[in-house]
Amino acid sequence: HERSGELLASLGLGEHLDKRPDQLSGGQRQRVAVARSLANDPPLILADEPTGSLDSKSSEQVFAILENLVRERGKTVVAVTHDLEMAGRMDRRIQMVDGKIE
Repeated sequence: HERSGELLASLGLGEHLDKRPDQLSGGQRQRVAVARSLANDPPLILADEPTGSLDSKSSEQVFAILENLVRERGKTVVAVTHDLEMAGRMDRRIQMVDGKIE
């Protein structure tokens, strides 16, 4: 419980620790998913459409969190996205078209 509280607080969700998922916004749920992925302190984080269903403000928050994981915590993040703006902000991009890497 202590570790989960620390993770949620670091993602701006400390006051929502006792809430159910249906009581959280889409952006808050996405940040909870990020917290869950960090629970065991993995060196690699796989993110499938991390901002896919979010509004622009929540997308920016999630992107900032992922960027912080790379820059401040030394994590590797592999994100799959259709969001060309988000992809353009990544350090490295691999584009796939019709199932083939270009």
